[in-house]
Amino acid sequence: MASSLICSETQSRVSSVLNRDVKQYGKKYMFDCNEETCWNSDQGECQWVTLEFPQAVRVSQLKVQFQGGFSSKTCRLEGYLKDGDFTVISDFYPEDNNSLQSFPIQEAPVVDKLKIMFENSADFFGRIIVYSLDVLGEKAS
Repeated sequence: MASSLICSETQSRVSSVLNRDVKQYGKKYMFDCNEETCWNSDQGECQWVTLEFPQAVRVSQLKVQFQGGFSSKTCRLEGYLKDGDFTVISDFYPEDNNSLQSFPIQEAPVVDKLKIMFENSADFFGRIIVYSLDVLGEKAS
């Protein structure tokens, strides 16, 4: 059964933080289960989040909650295994609203690291606001 792959040992990185204010808008707020906090990117062409897992995983679902008006119209999920190149796993197309959205990932390869590319922001300046991000799947044996 699929469960959350994000744990205390999962390392995350983001493309940017609004005004470099990590205390108010940092990446940790995507994973804190608090609907009052969020990661807010700075402006720019393409924003991204990377997740490095403590062991190899197989992703089955991605869940993301944007702030309406600051979502991504086109997203790309990429992954790699042990120092390989990133390969495209899936493209998905979120709606521009405040709802928690789920995207099933079909036949994903085993990976150590994921990169979620937020392309084509609904915001004129390219900012992305994410209140919640979760990756479901199984640990590879």
